[in-house]
Parts: sequence; structure tokens; C-alpha cells
Amino acid sequence: MLPPVLPAVMLSSLLVAPQCGYAQEVQSPAAIRCDVGASNDGCIPSDDALETAGATIGEIYVENIDIFDTRLPEEDNPLFRFANWLHVQTRPKTILQQLLFKPGDPFNARLLRESERILRAAGYLHAVVIEPTAWHDGVVDLKVGTQDLWTLKPGVSFGRKGGRNTSSIGIQETNLFGWGKEIGIDYRSGIDRNSKAFSYRDRQVAGSWWTMSAEYDDNSDGRAQKFSLERPFVGLNGRDAVGGSYRNENRVDSFYQQGEVIDQYAVRDRGATVYKGWSTGLSNGAATRWTVGITSDELRYDPTLSTTTSVQPRGRRLVYPWVGFAWLEDQYLATQNQDQIGKTEDVALGWNVSTRLGIASSSVGSDRNAGIFILAASKGWQPTPAQTVLVTANADGRIERDGLSGTRGSLSTRYYFRASSRNTFFASAVIDRGVRLDGDQQILLGGDNGLRGYPLRYQSGNGRWLLTVEQRTFSDWYPFRLFRIGGAVFYDMGRTWDGNAPGDSSRGLLRDAGLGLRIGNSRSALGTIVHVDAAFPLDGDSSIKRVQFIVEAKRSF
Repeated sequence: MLPPVLPAVMLSSLLVAPQCGYAQEVQSPAAIRCDVGASNDGCIPSDDALETAGATIGEIYVENIDIFDTRLPEEDNPLFRFANWLHVQTRPKTILQQLLFKPGDPFNARLLRESERILRAAGYLHAVVIEPTAWHDGVVDLKVGTQDLWTLKPGVSFGRKGGRNTSSIGIQETNLFGWGKEIGIDYRSGIDRNSKAFSYRDRQVAGSWWTMSAEYDDNSDGRAQKFSLERPFVGLNGRDAVGGSYRNENRVDSFYQQGEVIDQYAVRDRGATVYKGWSTGLSNGAATRWTVGITSDELRYDPTLSTTTSVQPRGRRLVYPWVGFAWLEDQYLATQNQDQIGKTEDVALGWNVSTRLGIASSSVGSDRNAGIFILAASKGWQPTPAQTVLVTANADGRIERDGLSGTRGSLSTRYYFRASSRNTFFASAVIDRGVRLDGDQQILLGGDNGLRGYPLRYQSGNGRWLLTVEQRTFSDWYPFRLFRIGGAVFYDMGRTWDGNAPGDSSRGLLRDAGLGLRIGNSRSALGTIVHVDAAFPLDGDSSIKRVQFIVEAKRSF
């Protein structure tokens, strides 16, 4: 679903609380901690002491605060009480079903922290804290403290980037009747097509760890159906996984040069995957996982009335078994004011390495013999408490008789330096490289993917790099106690190179500078930040406007 932009945020935020209530409460001093053998009534041993003593989990109860905490004088008013009345609170059973522990299990502080991350990732809860509340006779009672978010996305939204407008109208609910289900109906006017879409997602089918998602799109250039059902690895200590997915899509793909469509093809895109995974669980701070599966992937191109070139992109039909491997370290950082405003962010610092290798053969229905590979790795560091570095690398493609084909690799680095709780310097560098790209793989650079001062999809080629630096400011300003306000001054620089396909264009080095407003809506399950930017191109030809105005909703600052 397309994220809402300024009007939708303003509309939904009338029913969204600021960061307060339980968020303030959980920052207060916790229960008094003491040694296991201490006689002080009411004190609770530390997490390490509870684990050493072999404590058992007793009662688990949920304290879920509504969107507005009317116990606070500043939130006890008719509008906020009406919003609470309209909103269906998350049911305690929905929360308890997502915990990695239950009464009678040995106390394990790591599972408490991982359960907090799982609940935050659900998207409809805020300020999740799980903590001991009582200790008696070797049994520790736990409280799961949460606060609800506003989960109904109503109304109209619009955006503008790269000189193009986008809009949508519809409704989406991400916590249906407090059960954690998602349903949405939306009409979108996008860059490539107009679409009427229906979607449904169930994170816990019948209270289990099975997840199901379905989507149907009726587009101006075709239709799309997508469905998946899977039981993923449950937590880092999960021992097994199984699942499958299916997609069937008809659409028209456009090829761009200097931000303009130069060619179009009708595309038939079909695929299906089934898999089974197993693991020995978490050991020495890391989890090792193995997966086997089989995938069918078919892509076919046909000319349209708008097709102008005689070189038709080559399609593909690949049917192949594969084996996957993953290694994940249990290292996470909970922080605020990094990529969000006033919202807890879970940042993975440990190694996360995964690979998938398959073999496609004409003997089982493929149109060629090829090796299929997917590689990914990420790692984070904190050189000092004020600095965070995140590195991600990935590559996927095929090995055919003539070498690499349909292959694309990417390396990105993000750097954060927090000068204070309100000021962060951010820098990122991204490099992408393609080798004998397929027809549906075009490496583009422009206003829609990081070069904010230029039209969308302005440059294209077989490679690109992009450097961005930002000075971010997070203010204390709380307009109507509904928005978090921030700002940024930024500079972008990048280019594409080595374009050898029809329509590829590179205009050399392109730079821009600008400034922008950030409007955070962290009390809504939308989880978006509205960007209102003015970007000034420093290069390019005379056809480019001297200033590009960008209005869009993004998942990060």
C-alpha cells in the first residue's frame, strides 16, 4: 500500500496521541532490585540474579494503555476521550500470543528483550516494555506494558517527487478489531500506473505463528494477484520454518531516459516458491539456519502499441531447486532519534549473513541451464556511544554459459554521529553494479531514488553511485501535541555509468543541495515521516527546474 502523505497524516493525526502516557511511565525508575537472598520486602532481583537462581515465570499480565492516557491531565479532554472511544484496543490475547515465553518457563531476560522487538515490529504498539513486577518463592511475575497506536489510515493522500505527482484514496486498518489483522482497500494514482487494490494480512492465523497475506490489484495496465502462507522461524531460537508463495501479474513496464518514457512492453510475471527450513537454535550468541525449496520464475515480454525499438527484452523461465543458509548474531541496539522522531528503533548490530544457491535445468522446464544465487550480509558497529555505522551488501543473479547474467550487486554504508539528543549528522554511500541485466532490471538515478534535485529516473546505466550527507535536527516542538517536528539540511551527489542498453543515459556527475521539514507521526501505526523538501540542482541541462519541491511520506528521516 502506498504510504499517506501530508493531508492523510494531518487527518489521521487528529486521532493520534503524542509520545507520552506509557512512554513517559516506562522511563520512570523500575522496581527496586536486590540480591536473591535479600530480605527487603517488595524488591526484585536483577535479571542476571533471577537467571542464576533458576527463577520460574509465574503470572504474565498485560497493561495496555489506549492511544491517549486520560490519567494525564494534558490528555484528559473531550477530543482525546472521543478518539479512545472510537478506537478498539489491542486485545491482551493478541499480545500474549506473540511472546516467546509462557508461565512455567525458566526466566530468560534475552527472551524478554526479543519479545519486545517482536511486539514493536507488529506496527500497532508503542513503548513496549516487559519487566518483572513481583518475586516470591522462586517465581517471578511479569508485566507486559504497551500503548496502542492509531491504526486506521483514512482518506486522501498525495505526494510529489522528481516533478511527478502521486495520490491515493482509500482506507486501511492494521489492527482489525484489536486482533492484529490488516485489511486495506485503496485507489492509487502512481508514476507508472493507476491501481485499485485490496489487501489482507494475518500475522497469527488462528492464534498460531502462521502468517498469511493476500493482495489483488486491478491496474490500469493489467492485474496482479499475490498470496503467501508461511510459518517462519519463531525468534532467534526457532527450530523450523515452512511456507510458500505465489504471484501472477500482468503489467506494462516503461523504460526511461532523462526522466521520460522512451519505450514500453507488456509483461507477464508469474512465480511460485515452497520451502522448508530447520535450525539448531541459538548457540553462543548466534543462530544457524538451513532452508531447502523449489522456485518457478517466469517473465515474458510482448510489444505494445507504444513499443518503438526493435530490440525486445529477453524473457526467462526458470524452474530450480535451491538450498539456503543463514547466520544471525543476537546483537541489537534500542535507540531513538536516528531514523525516526521520538520512536523506539531496534537496530541490528550483529552479523546477518544469508545465501541461496539453486540450479535451473532445461530438463525440468527451464528455458536454459543456469546457476541461481542470492547473497546478502549486514553488520553494524558503534565505534563510540555517539557513533553508529551500518553496512549492507547483497548480490543476486545467474551464472550461465557466458558467465554472469541478470546480476546486480549493491554495497551501502550509513553513518550516524549524534552530537546531542537533538542533533545528528548522517552520511550514506551506495554503489550498485549490474552485469548483463535482464529487461526488467534498469539501474536508475533521479528524484525518486535519492538525487532529490532532479527529475525522477533521470539517469540510467549498468552502474550508479550516490553519496548523501545530512545534518538532522530533532526539535521539542509538539504542535497540538500531535506531531513531532524535525528538519534537515542535505547534499546529494551521484551518477550512473556504463549504459549500453536502449535508453541508457548518463549526464556525468550530478549534485544538489537543499533543506527540508520533517513531520513525524510516531503515535500512529502508519510509522511514516512526511518530507517537505526544496532541492536545488547544481548540474544538469537547462530543462531542469531551478528548484525541485518534494512532498512524500517515507519510513525514515
